[in-house]
This record gives sequence, C-alpha cells and structure tokens, in this order.
Amino acid sequence: QAQLVESGGGLVQAGGSLRLSCAASGPTFSMYYMGWFRQAPGKEREFVVVMCWRGDCTYTADSVKGRFTISRDNAKNTVYLQMNSLKPEDTAVYYCAGRNRFGQAMDFRRYDYWGQGTQVTVSA
Repeated sequence: QAQLVESGGGLVQAGGSLRLSCAASGPTFSMYYMGWFRQAPGKEREFVVVMCWRGDCTYTADSVKGRFTISRDNAKNTVYLQMNSLKPEDTAVYYCAGRNRFGQAMDFRRYDYWGQGTQVTVSA
C-alpha cells in the first residue's frame, strides 16, 4: 500500500508563499491521480488541485486558480504544491492524496491514500 508524507506547512503572512511537498513510497505505479485537498476547522474537506501522476492533466479549484500550482517529480515520487499570494482563507490542514482509478478526480471521498496533513496558517 502506498504511503504519502507531506512537509512544508507553516505560518505565513497574507501575500506570502509556501511550497508543500508530498513524498510517496510503496506501490505508486498504480496511482492515477495525486493532488491536494484541504480542511479548515468546522468545514468539510475540499478539493484544491490534482494532477495525473503519469499523464498531462490538471484540475484546479477556482478559489486557488492563478495562485497555486501543482507539479511532480516522478523520479523522486514527489508532488509539490506551490502556493503564492496566500490569503487568510487559505488557512487549513493540507492533505496529499492519491487515487488508483480514472475519474472523479475532485471528489475527496474517492481517494485511496492520504498523508497525515500539514498545517498552513495565513495571518492577515
């Protein structure tokens, strides 16, 4: 079973940047999508951005479009989330996730693997 480990969260002022990393280990060959979701206190987990692990597709939530960018390094089995122009409403625990099947890429309930989460706090 694949394992995902996030790093790179922290506290940043509004307008600042952070880069999150997610290192995957185990049978990642079966992964179809990898990406990021987030969960703020009292709210449901929500889709942020995902990409095809071996293809050329990317899906990005409207709330972060133009500010967040996902990328990958297949040789290192790592996916990254570059977050620029951060806003206080981006404050949440960010989770890396992987899905083994095609379709429903933006539905967090369809994902097979999850990291432990990393806290991102954006101060006003």
